[in-house]
Amino acid sequence: MYKTLLSLMFFSSLLLARYEAYPTEECPAFNNMKHTKNTHNVQLDLKKKYTILQHHKGQNLILIKGEQPAQRWVDDTCFSKDKELRDPMNVKPVESKVVRIEDELTKTSISTDLTEHAKKYEKEYTKKYEYENISKQYLLTLSWHNAFCETHRYKKECKRSMFSFGRPNYGDKHFVLHGLWPQPKNRLYCGVEKHYILMDKHKQWNRLPDLDLNAETRKRLQKVMPGYASNLHKHEWIKHGTCYGTDANRYYEDSIRMVEQINASKVGDFFKKQIGKRVTLYQVRAAFDRNFGVGTGKRVELKCNKGLISELWLHLGSGSDNLGDLLKRGKQTRSHCQGGFVDKAGF
Repeated sequence: MYKTLLSLMFFSSLLLARYEAYPTEECPAFNNMKHTKNTHNVQLDLKKKYTILQHHKGQNLILIKGEQPAQRWVDDTCFSKDKELRDPMNVKPVESKVVRIEDELTKTSISTDLTEHAKKYEKEYTKKYEYENISKQYLLTLSWHNAFCETHRYKKECKRSMFSFGRPNYGDKHFVLHGLWPQPKNRLYCGVEKHYILMDKHKQWNRLPDLDLNAETRKRLQKVMPGYASNLHKHEWIKHGTCYGTDANRYYEDSIRMVEQINASKVGDFFKKQIGKRVTLYQVRAAFDRNFGVGTGKRVELKCNKGLISELWLHLGSGSDNLGDLLKRGKQTRSHCQGGFVDKAGF
């Protein structure tokens, strides 16, 4: 009798948790939480009521009758929490809904053009943060792409087309850009709206706004950041770049310049010559000292994965375009990894 009562209470709570509502946006309805698939390209109809089954991490699981699958995931912003707005008879046209960025933008209508939204966002961001609380220390993270692909073979940037065999990629013999991170490490998501933070944390990087990069910067970035193919550049900007104090174009111009300085240096030559061999932290730091000045090697940290050197972390200061000067102004660091193999291209 007791178990039966508990069961009834449990199922009653599930029923009470459900409710019907009209959407306030014509959002796409996805099969999964990552929003990677939308069978039949289903869009919410503003004139229809939908059953809200569950709310989880900024998204709603809803029921769409007649569809397969019938249960779909949409952002919680697709449904207003105001009861009056759930009835289309009591709501103004959706186009009149106002959103604000950092409480400074007003009367900005919702736009489905994410690129245009990104331009407005970056303009407001730059105005507010350009001269406020700019970091004095940075962490430049560089990946050895061959080692990354050994453990991430499913990534777009690690797949080669049948036409690319015999033609080396930039990442085969060069370090590539992972990110440029303002310090301290908890300096993240500066001025970023909550729903974009949720998208980023759930790795829905393809849904983040496009960045307003000029053609030249975009071309250079695609070369030095293979992860661009997986929208890594959007993730890095949202999470770290927004705390850099400039717009996205300047942030990536500075990042690219640093990567190119590394690969054109004796450090870059050292790693090219050591492909397929094991190197030590001592050797790597010595290469930095020879090229960028005595003591710069102490600002270098090795990252390893399964015996392979996976990344270089460079602890930098600020106030210069010269990587050697930035290293000298950076903080000395320890490295848990003391050495590893420099992986060659291919699996």
